[in-house]
Amino acid sequence: MTSVAAPRASRKEWIGLAVLAMPTLLIAMDMTVLHLAVPALTADLQPSTSQMLWIMDIYGFLVAGLLITMGTLGDRIGRRKLLLTGAAAFGVASVLAAFSTSAEMLIVTRALLGVAGATLMPSTLSLIRNMFHDAAQRTVAISVWMTCFAVGGALGPLLGGFLLDHFWWGSAFLIGVPVMALLLALGPVLLPEHRDSDAGRLDLVSALLSLIAVLTVVYGLKLVAEHGVGWQSAAFMGLGLIVGALFIRRQKTLPDPLVDLQLFRERTFSVSAVLLTLGILVMAGSQLFTLQYLQLVQGLSPLQAGLWSLPNAAGLMAGAMTAPALAAKIRPGFVIAGGLVVAAVGLTMLTLVSADAGLGILVASSTLMGAGLGPMAALGTDLIVGAAPPERAGAASALSETGTELGAGLGIAVLGSIGFGVYRSEIGDTMPAGVDDEAARESLGGAVDVAGKLSGQAGADLLAAAREAFVLGLQVTAVVSAAVAVVLAVVAATLLRDSKPGAAGHGEAADGAPNAATPQPALQRVREVVTDA
Repeated sequence: MTSVAAPRASRKEWIGLAVLAMPTLLIAMDMTVLHLAVPALTADLQPSTSQMLWIMDIYGFLVAGLLITMGTLGDRIGRRKLLLTGAAAFGVASVLAAFSTSAEMLIVTRALLGVAGATLMPSTLSLIRNMFHDAAQRTVAISVWMTCFAVGGALGPLLGGFLLDHFWWGSAFLIGVPVMALLLALGPVLLPEHRDSDAGRLDLVSALLSLIAVLTVVYGLKLVAEHGVGWQSAAFMGLGLIVGALFIRRQKTLPDPLVDLQLFRERTFSVSAVLLTLGILVMAGSQLFTLQYLQLVQGLSPLQAGLWSLPNAAGLMAGAMTAPALAAKIRPGFVIAGGLVVAAVGLTMLTLVSADAGLGILVASSTLMGAGLGPMAALGTDLIVGAAPPERAGAASALSETGTELGAGLGIAVLGSIGFGVYRSEIGDTMPAGVDDEAARESLGGAVDVAGKLSGQAGADLLAAAREAFVLGLQVTAVVSAAVAVVLAVVAATLLRDSKPGAAGHGEAADGAPNAATPQPALQRVREVVTDA
């Protein structure tokens, strides 16, 4: 049987990809710059502890909770229209946030940023799905899109640190304004409009159920990360699971469901979604400890810690960008599995880090982790989006992004609970005699603060004991993460061994070849992709 050649992207689509990269960069940067602005923001607006937590968290909560709704909305009203509407709202909310005059105003504007941010990611990814029909080209495009996360995450602390050194705290929010202005100017010219002409009405009850389910689970995970497992965290996560079950049940009865559950019957889609979620879990959990190690154990400033984090971002970029060439020669499942083994080696290296030395080991380990997880992030996303029919690209993209958000929350909650549990157990046995402070028992940051208030040898002894306990927690977490990475590698090699980039069964050639009888050599395809770009 002869398969129809998928149309190849032109120069216009590749320039359009550069436009779509801008909001991706911005969102990754926006997630990091606020942390640097906290001291100046606190001194100016003087928020309460509860208000500060809402300022920090409300953005991520609403992004996670609204991704599914916004992805499906884009399928109905048009992906470009949703992207440009969200970009305009993001720019306005950024200005309002920058000039907030009270903590309450900043909370509201951060919430608006979250609503606008939820429109951006599924819109950009679904537009890529519809702009790049050729499988090899789409793999490269999604790898570029994924690389922008690493670039944005690396630039965030550097650009944020520069702005905060020279301007007021609100300047950190203004980064997004020129980016969104440029997107609004170029988007209508370079980006095509795509929508599902057969999509029915948006079910508001389903949208509300999905929002409640994701928000309660994410909030429960946050409570676990901050206070350990307790009745409150269990109650919120239990409520989220119950509401999630009601959401799934409702989707089965609707003629036009918010989420097409048939997608999960496709093995490539469901396995890739699980791998992406758990891979992000490993990444987020390890970064939680490595960033604290750089600042609280090695004593680096936030800007210095950001600079030493660049090798991790470079590794992630290298892994994501080499993945398409490897996937053209080797099945993606094996490429993902090989990368996860490399990540496991990097995680295992973290067990060699000590409280006195280990900066070089940590940097080498982080680089390997990034290089190993890059193919999983790029190819996993490509397999998820490619397995869905083009008209459901927005919903598939939103599910991919929701899995990423939940994976990040799970990584911080689960691996954070393990690592900080080890810390609390160890510091309880090694805390110097005469020092008994609950803050020092809870976290390394608390111990550093308490040690600074103690005079004489007691402060130095407490700091040494706390750092040793933290490093032990980091090492245990690294072992657990490495084990998870190995299990994921086996799953990828086993269950994705027959999967390949593309959307076979959805009107496109599975491998982007002109026809089944005369397949194009893989290396030649990749060369043509690079030439077109």
